Amino acid sequence: MKKHFAILLIALAAVSCKDWLVREPQDELSPDTYFTTEQECRLYTNRFYLMFPGGSGIYGEDADYIIPSVLSAEVAGNRTVPSTASSWNWDNLRTVNFFIVNADNCKDPAVRDKYLGLARFFRAYFYFEKVKRYGDVPWLDEPLDADDKSLYRGRDDRKTVMAHVLEDIDFAISRLPAVKNVYEVTKWTALALKSRIFLFEGTYRKYHGLGDWESCLEQASAAAAEFIQSSGYSLFSTGTTPYLNLFNTVDTDRTEIILTRGYSSALSLVHDVNGRYTSTTMGKPGLAKDVVNSYLMADGTRFTDQAGYATMTFAEETRERDPRLAQTIRTPGYMRVGTAEKLAPNLAAATTGYQIIKYVGAPKYDAYNTSENDLPLFRTAEVYLNYAEALAELETLTQADLDKSVNKIRKRAGMPSMMLREVNENPDRYLMAEATGYPGVSGANTGVILEIRRERTVELIAEGFRYWDLMRWKAGKRLTRPFLGMYFPGTGSYDLDGNGTVDFILYEGQAPAAASGVVTMSLQEAALTGGTSGNITVHGNITRKFDENKDYLYPVPTDDRVLTGGAVSQNPGWEDGLSF
Repeated sequence: MKKHFAILLIALAAVSCKDWLVREPQDELSPDTYFTTEQECRLYTNRFYLMFPGGSGIYGEDADYIIPSVLSAEVAGNRTVPSTASSWNWDNLRTVNFFIVNADNCKDPAVRDKYLGLARFFRAYFYFEKVKRYGDVPWLDEPLDADDKSLYRGRDDRKTVMAHVLEDIDFAISRLPAVKNVYEVTKWTALALKSRIFLFEGTYRKYHGLGDWESCLEQASAAAAEFIQSSGYSLFSTGTTPYLNLFNTVDTDRTEIILTRGYSSALSLVHDVNGRYTSTTMGKPGLAKDVVNSYLMADGTRFTDQAGYATMTFAEETRERDPRLAQTIRTPGYMRVGTAEKLAPNLAAATTGYQIIKYVGAPKYDAYNTSENDLPLFRTAEVYLNYAEALAELETLTQADLDKSVNKIRKRAGMPSMMLREVNENPDRYLMAEATGYPGVSGANTGVILEIRRERTVELIAEGFRYWDLMRWKAGKRLTRPFLGMYFPGTGSYDLDGNGTVDFILYEGQAPAAASGVVTMSLQEAALTGGTSGNITVHGNITRKFDENKDYLYPVPTDDRVLTGGAVSQNPGWEDGLSF
């Protein structure tokens, strides 16, 4: 009931607020009439939550490590300059700024500060999303009328904007309540957001050569440290598969989850993650082979250090690995939630053969758009990873820092601890290689930075981080490498789940007779790297491109450039045909 009430409150507030604005336009709200009570403040600010991604905006990511049947324009490298774009939209900012400038109408200082903190949290979030995409953007801290000339000025330098973002998020941290509430923004959400924002900004500046990156990483690590020390959050560790259970249960865990996007079929608030990962018609996303390779062995050694790792069959390569692999994709012995039937990976539902199970609930949710498990927006494991990465990049990371962050995540997974000296003395060649890793990492902490990136990849899969991680690490070239899947030594019948029966047939020529529970695929469909043997190749017919000189930022829509008479400049490398 508490979950339903919290979701209903936000949903109704958004509807009521829209009706309110229809009856009396926001442009005409009287500063003497509104925001005088907590109810009015809450009703208005609840609509800010609609800025957060939902549904496929969280679990539907692809980038370089989840390969769907249709690639996004960013991954394919065929973006063009649009005339308009929803990401270059300032309506939400005006809504937030309207509240901020009129919040003094509330004479209760505790109530006023709480909702001002919330508003400035969302202004920081709004601008973070803008800077990620566009770099320099205009900073606006008051609601502007349609004829205000400030609407038509140019962009502010990203460092100026991020200085304002820092002021906003620090204000939010100081004013928001220090309580736990998975459906409302709190001080702990603000600290988590601060660690996310300034890890991104610090590493982006570092790897893109923008300078002044150390201060950002110091802000990120300090925010994460305060969260770790004071919040009282820890990692969810219930059951034998805690990582899997954290995402596929209907009700949100309150041990680890800081803020969640709530769903409830009773309120007709649903998404379609089951369809995304089990259907043969909804994109068929599969995990990339080199990501599967990056999972460590259960004893902490590297899978890619084993002889013959590249040509192991599915049953061989999934044996004795980091337990999170079997809690992220179907491996031998996998059973759906609430069932006792062992299921093989369905190659008709996963382009690479590696079928994702994260978030997937009971079979009753396989009907179109019926999933109701909450989707985490902020969780403790991310803060731990932010903390460790920021310190590693600053070269101040200690073993004690790893033990209170990354090694807690490894412990929850059932993995050995990461040892700082050991990984720095012997960096992983696979993760250093241009074809499979991050060749841009250098310095004394190369080994541990690579290992933290491994942990981030494994832990945060399908949570909306990967594309932006590649952008901040200046690793966009990973989007152009071959997208590969399972290895098959040749045509024939395969028992992928190891239960003694055939569940997949790879054939050449005439298709075999249909059989219940058996997926068939021709060599033409699989497009193996060696012709009649090798790894499944996905999108091998597409020449993907990534332009290092322009593709780290999005192009500014032409209509907005025209509207400002060229005062808003275009991002470098993007040709939009305009003469100013």
